[in-house]
Amino acid sequence: MEPGVQELYTMPGSPIRTLGDLTGRTIAINAPNNILYLLAASVLTEHGISPRDVRFVTKYPFPAIPAELKAGAVNAAVLPDPFASIAEEADGAVPLADLNQGATTSFPVEGYVVTKQWAAKYPHTLAAFYQALEQGQQIADSNRAAVEQAMEDLPSPLGLTKQTAALLSLDEYPVSSGPVGTVDKDRLERVVNVMTQFLGFPKSFNIDSMLLNGG
Repeated sequence: MEPGVQELYTMPGSPIRTLGDLTGRTIAINAPNNILYLLAASVLTEHGISPRDVRFVTKYPFPAIPAELKAGAVNAAVLPDPFASIAEEADGAVPLADLNQGATTSFPVEGYVVTKQWAAKYPHTLAAFYQALEQGQQIADSNRAAVEQAMEDLPSPLGLTKQTAALLSLDEYPVSSGPVGTVDKDRLERVVNVMTQFLGFPKSFNIDSMLLNGG
């Protein structure tokens, strides 16, 4: 995650000016106990606000959240790009806090998994996926124009206008420093730590149990 990609939004006329103003208010996220919840819970906690003191609303999908925020159905919303840029451009939403801070600075927000049985059965397919993913990561990390074009080319209704694509804040797309397919264990352990803190994930869990050949 990079700055500006995952932010907490309100509307211009909102009485909520600081994170402290969210106490007793509603925050829209697209699903319960997901990455957006973890990011928001962590940032709130670091600012002295318990996640239990706000109400997370999870009934709206991403495309619907900006309209619900504008209508006042929720007091704030966690929006990733491109939905954040759409909300800013179309509805005038304003960022209250960037979630790329504190314990969630440069936080891993996406990954790909298969079962160990599948990996053992289809090693060549897995190797081809690794190579394609690394190639895509390199392009996304070094060629903004290609990213914008890809977002414009998505099938309707997902495709963005050229103007909105130009506003996007982009994540970092890391490329393996070791052999192709190498997993950064330290990155994954950061996710486990936050899940343990805010979701009651077992403290006994060892990330090695998920890694093929130790990562």
